[in-house]
Amino acid sequence: MSKEGRRERLWQVAAIQRGYFTAKQALDAGYSYPVQHYHREQGHWRRIDHGIYRFREYLDLPGEDTDHFVRWSLWSRDRAVVSHTSALAAHDLGIANPATIHLTVPPHFRKNHHAVSLHRASLTPDEIEHHEGFRVTTPTRAIAETAAARMDQDILDSAVNWFLGAAHTDTDIDDALSRTDEAFATLKA
Repeated sequence: MSKEGRRERLWQVAAIQRGYFTAKQALDAGYSYPVQHYHREQGHWRRIDHGIYRFREYLDLPGEDTDHFVRWSLWSRDRAVVSHTSALAAHDLGIANPATIHLTVPPHFRKNHHAVSLHRASLTPDEIEHHEGFRVTTPTRAIAETAAARMDQDILDSAVNWFLGAAHTDTDIDDALSRTDEAFATLKA
């Protein structure tokens, strides 16, 4: 495969992950490990973490507030779901701006990192939304899990107020409250 074809394949993968990619994804696109080392040393790729890179070109583009969630999704091999106050921030609900990234991972997940707070749970598909490059718990699940974890009440109050403010009819509000009750029941079980 030509250098251009290789780069195009990897670029297509990285483009839906905000410029991030793993060493395995690069290998699958045709970059051997020595060639990956070359691109990192030449500054074409920026090493973000062990086995996680980002195209240099993405560093010059305006970023999103949620770009770092893609990195943690790749770190977990797509098993982590952004949750709790981090999910509130991803949904732009209230004033949540957590210093630690909260991720919900499957119960038997073994990795750990000092920069994240891991919560172990089995999530159902209806509790998860897909964003560009990462997954996040739904707004109702995020509110419920933040409350269940007894996190800052001001953050929780602002999230609920913003969430209810986005509901446009009484039916929307009733539906949202019903889904929040269901999420609470799931967390207590």
